[in-house]
Amino acid sequence: MAVSDLTADALSMADSLLANMSLEQRVGQCFMPTIFSRCDSVTLTRLQDYIGRLQVGGVVLLKGDLRSAAEMAVMVSNAPVAMFTAIDAEWGLGMRLIDAPNFPRNGQLAPTADEQILFDYGREVARECRRVGINMVLGPVVDVVENPRGVIGSRSFGSDPKRVADLGVAYARGVESGDVLSVAKHFPGHGSPTGDSHKTLPMIGRSLHQLDSIDLYPFRSYINAGLSGIMVGHLAVPAIDPDALPAAVSPVVIQDLLREELGFRGLVLTDALNMGGAEGHGAKSAFLAGADIVVGPSDTEYEIAAVVEAVKSGEIDEGVIADHCRRILFYKGLLGLHTLSFSILDELQEDVASEASLIRERLLPH
Repeated sequence: MAVSDLTADALSMADSLLANMSLEQRVGQCFMPTIFSRCDSVTLTRLQDYIGRLQVGGVVLLKGDLRSAAEMAVMVSNAPVAMFTAIDAEWGLGMRLIDAPNFPRNGQLAPTADEQILFDYGREVARECRRVGINMVLGPVVDVVENPRGVIGSRSFGSDPKRVADLGVAYARGVESGDVLSVAKHFPGHGSPTGDSHKTLPMIGRSLHQLDSIDLYPFRSYINAGLSGIMVGHLAVPAIDPDALPAAVSPVVIQDLLREELGFRGLVLTDALNMGGAEGHGAKSAFLAGADIVVGPSDTEYEIAAVVEAVKSGEIDEGVIADHCRRILFYKGLLGLHTLSFSILDELQEDVASEASLIRERLLPH
């Protein structure tokens, strides 16, 4: 089927689903809470609540094991509306799943690692993800680091904006060639501040010229490549937004810079709202700023209810939520999530690891 046919089918599916959704369902689609990858009764009850009662648009899997992640993905596949199942796989599924293959961190790749190797690496990670039932990778990290021992450190491809862009885009192309969405992070760039956004709001002191030539360079390349998702960080950027709001809730950063100036039309995700860098800011602010998906709110049920009430009161225009929801459903349609099927779980670990060692050898210095 031609790309234009796939796009038309995805748009048609998105419009059809949207037309039959309640406000609560539309808002729910815009949330992706985090959940551990384990199959104890408390965790599975929480997952079932996300799927059935709150009808969220997806979940982000935290630490656990392969089989639990796969069994949870099977549960997710029974949702009334198809869901994203996402994971931080910055150096493979082993970053979060203890029995999954590990790959070297981006900053530890061989100097000879090129775009072809990174494409193959991304495609291999996508193969492993699909085997488990994961359809979104929260990566690559395309932050350009000043200090390799800083907060981002070895999570980054390094300090050369062009190398970061070339390798990050090649990896993301590989991921998406395997029918898994990629999400570049952390816009507009977490490579220079020393603060940790898990604990506080880091301040980026770079000038507009520095931001444009260094931090934004890899994101611009990612956008020009037509890739799917960008995660906006909890970063104050006075050179862009004089109010120094966290980027994930800043209309200047998301609407003016990312959407209008850079022309990004894909999915915009926040970094987790339960992080210290977002303290005092909720989902309402993120949606008004232009984010499509709120990741990891501290209280998903409360935040959904608050957004629904904000729409009913007129604080948030209903069309804003409809636009976010339509874009989410469109990307689900492109992935074919409404027709997902899963393989049997026997020999899962061996199957996931079957080709990983060959890729790992090509990535490591010799």
